[in-house]
Amino acid sequence: MERTWRWFGKKDKITLAQLKQIGVEGIVTALHDVPLGEVWTQEKIHELRMYIESYGMKWSVVESLPVVETLKYAGPDRDHQIEVYKESLRNLGKEGIHCVCYNFMPVLDWARTDLLHENPNGSTNLYMDWGVFAYFDIYLLKREGAREDWAAFSKAHNWGRDLVAEADEMKKTTTPEQDHELVENIIIKTQGFVSGNFSEGDSAPIQKFHDLLKLYDGINKEKLQENMKYWLEAIMPVCEEYDINMCVHPDDPPYPVFGLPRIIGTDEDIQWFLDAVPNPHNGLTFCAGSLSAGEHNKVVEMAKKYAERTHFVHLRSCHIFPNGNFTEASHLGGRADIVELVRIFEKAEQTGKPNSGHRLPMRVDHGMTFTDEPGGVMDELAHGHNSGYTLLGRMFALGQVQGIMAAVDNELGLEYKQPGFFD
Repeated sequence: MERTWRWFGKKDKITLAQLKQIGVEGIVTALHDVPLGEVWTQEKIHELRMYIESYGMKWSVVESLPVVETLKYAGPDRDHQIEVYKESLRNLGKEGIHCVCYNFMPVLDWARTDLLHENPNGSTNLYMDWGVFAYFDIYLLKREGAREDWAAFSKAHNWGRDLVAEADEMKKTTTPEQDHELVENIIIKTQGFVSGNFSEGDSAPIQKFHDLLKLYDGINKEKLQENMKYWLEAIMPVCEEYDINMCVHPDDPPYPVFGLPRIIGTDEDIQWFLDAVPNPHNGLTFCAGSLSAGEHNKVVEMAKKYAERTHFVHLRSCHIFPNGNFTEASHLGGRADIVELVRIFEKAEQTGKPNSGHRLPMRVDHGMTFTDEPGGVMDELAHGHNSGYTLLGRMFALGQVQGIMAAVDNELGLEYKQPGFFD
């Protein structure tokens, strides 16, 4: 597999020179300065591609060419936005970029309640506490129907928890400062550094959240699936013309949240999605972390099942606690079994089945944040690194995964070569 790295453009504190030195071959990025719903021009794509190539790497994957909300809820300008999307795809194809990762999650991308949850070794990771998440929905977002939804969610899982009662208890002691931090964690810090609905400095994120939720009144799972199929069928001719692989990112976490439907969170969802638009350019970003956050997902079995339609791989892993809360795990641990996943995708790449003959790009994700002293957060976050996307945490993870890849390649009789080193 091709070793890639998510890089947030020229404003990223992590430099391309650093990435070249640690063995990165391909860059995963986007035109983060282009507003939502506008065409990515060939000129802008070309300029960034040439900048990346000047450091001896390639622009391997677009993550993400955003799917604006109107495409998801079928707004009045849906067909116009489909044409905008198709034009951006054409311009990417003209520049030789053949892989586009995207998601079809309404309103909110990935969500966690704690961005600096302490690990036993003193480092920190992203963490989801379902009781805290329920508190946010019931008491901060104040969404109509939230209490009923969380009561049903509690009953649906064998965690021995009453999440509504936990939220009620939390309300008694939580301070305004803690409320503000939770809003930042769920709405801003996990969303604001990508081309999404929220950005750093939003003055009224809760109200903005409510306004976005209203767009989905009457949109159930079946309607969202229908809208996704409509959009994919419309763009497939462009993907065929320019050999562009579209690869959807699974829902993160893989459960319905905030009363919104989610449609790429289970084995059955993925099978529906691939069957609905059977074109080989319609495929999957196999995010082992997102899938392993759902206790219903058998990650290794799913990797075997969908390897032929996987165009991009996110190698990370989650650990689920007995009470249902989950955290990012070590890249050598958790539910995902990354060693076996590497075997599956390295073998699949050798058959030539995935990714239309291109190398299968892989990146690590959501690495640890290391601390410089007990109780202190390392300067990485203070200096502008994004939560879950620090240099040292991902570099450590990439080292682990490169070791796995080298061992698996040796096992398969393949040559593993580390760029930048002499044989």
